[in-house]
Amino acid sequence: MCTVPGESVESVSVAIVMAVAEREGITPEELRPLHDVVDPDALDALCTTSEISVAFPYEGYVVTVTADEPIHLEKH
Repeated sequence: MCTVPGESVESVSVAIVMAVAEREGITPEELRPLHDVVDPDALDALCTTSEISVAFPYEGYVVTVTADEPIHLEKH
């Protein structure tokens, strides 16, 4: 299962939006909707499997979600 660093959130997709907003110093509502880039329901469903590695661009970052590792944000 994908891990969410440090916080209790309802899903990996929500955690991604929160992490990017925190990194940028803005509120999550100020970001482009994640569903413009990736299907959040599909991403959350993939995170229930033990083997996953997904990377996609979002708001100037490359977001990488890997099984059993925290969400990784790399400035693009």
